[in-house]
Amino acid sequence: MERDCFVYIVTNRLRGTLYVGVTNNLIRRVWEHRLGLVPGFTQKYRLRRLVYFEHFSDFGHAIEREKRLKRWRRDWKLTLIEKDNPQWQDLYPRIAHSEGVDTHVPY
Repeated sequence: MERDCFVYIVTNRLRGTLYVGVTNNLIRRVWEHRLGLVPGFTQKYRLRRLVYFEHFSDFGHAIEREKRLKRWRRDWKLTLIEKDNPQWQDLYPRIAHSEGVDTHVPY
């Protein structure tokens, strides 16, 4: 199945709680996390900062990668994030801006 999809990691702070997810619309999904609209784990721990993502053109491959990352040890995930994002910057404003999306979040 050919379509854009993403595996992503959100957190609440530098080296904080991590959540690995998969979506076919990264900007929309992270926006939902930022507003606290996603019930469950991400809402409970206020995971709103996008610190890592990977793009896939096949949803099946994205699901496989998500499952693999969820099984990874925490320190492996930290290394993965810090390889490309050593300051744990929130990547959402950059990707949203590139798509012309307002990045203001009232929280």
